[in-house]
Amino acid sequence: MKRFILSFRGTTLCLLLTLASGCAGYVDLPAGTVKPISGWLDSAVVEKQEVSVPEQPVEPPPSKDYLIGANDVLYINIEGRPEFMVTGTTGSSKIQGSRVDGNGNIQLPIAGAVHVAGLTVSGAQAKIRETLRTYLKNPWVVVEIAEYKSHPLYLLGQFRAPGTVYMDRPLNLAQGIALGNGFDGSADLRGARLNRGNRTLPVDVYDLLVNGNVKQNAWLQAGDTIFIPDNRNSQVFIFGAVKKPGPVTMLQGGLNLAQAIGSAELRDTGYDFTHIRIIRSLSATHGELIVVDFDRILRGEAMPFPLMAGDIVYVPRSHLGRWNDAIAEILPSLQAISAVLQPFVNIKYLTRND
Repeated sequence: MKRFILSFRGTTLCLLLTLASGCAGYVDLPAGTVKPISGWLDSAVVEKQEVSVPEQPVEPPPSKDYLIGANDVLYINIEGRPEFMVTGTTGSSKIQGSRVDGNGNIQLPIAGAVHVAGLTVSGAQAKIRETLRTYLKNPWVVVEIAEYKSHPLYLLGQFRAPGTVYMDRPLNLAQGIALGNGFDGSADLRGARLNRGNRTLPVDVYDLLVNGNVKQNAWLQAGDTIFIPDNRNSQVFIFGAVKKPGPVTMLQGGLNLAQAIGSAELRDTGYDFTHIRIIRSLSATHGELIVVDFDRILRGEAMPFPLMAGDIVYVPRSHLGRWNDAIAEILPSLQAISAVLQPFVNIKYLTRND
């Protein structure tokens, strides 16, 4: 059995129990009181269950052939004849070549529009040659890509060189991160994520970069976004029977449950202290559902419960017997702030499966 010295002052306790009947029902402990507490730091936890999502399936390497798309610029040499050359400008630079338009076509003198989107370089070369047979006898054609512009990759957050890059070949996640010159010292790798369309993929960037787990090294697709948040903006989120729902900034020395609840301010009436729910992200694919009896902490029967960055705290308005009921009540609030939540929460609770 552990013995801890507890010295709660009445003013502190009343702050935690704002508007809760003037702290009625809780007796202040005199300074220096020694009170035995059984268990360890999580002694206020009455329920804990691990939850996970299936990891991203390991994909076979994509074809090494680049597929032409809109905005790519093709250099096309047709029998060395200048009248078939196409020149244009991009920004302030002059280019020699034909830009693929939004419909996937290039425009050639005499021949007109030729659809090349979705073709490899050799495929485009063969199609242009076949198109020109109407005008030239057995023409020879050489096609090269002058500018790669159809396979964007967006690098956001704590990259040394964030921005938009264009893939000129198949790339995996580690190679994509390298295009941003890696990440800086404030990168929160546990919160990093790979987004595709409106989905966060179940890929653990931390496990890949820190532990070298190559199973997490997913192949990238055009339009993917890699986001690495800033660990200096760590927050927890609190909802339910509080006056100020939303994010609570993590203090430099950490944040415990009592501090978070005090910051959010309890409603005047109607809350259940004995079954406070916490959704905790451990990685992009694993998390925990925790139920804490906060009443035990306030009575000095358990140690303060420390929170982790990204924790979602829900103070029920009444007793909820099932986690499904609690999550159903939290869901609208989570959807409103999905962009700043940990990737596990997005994947597990906010990703649509239709």
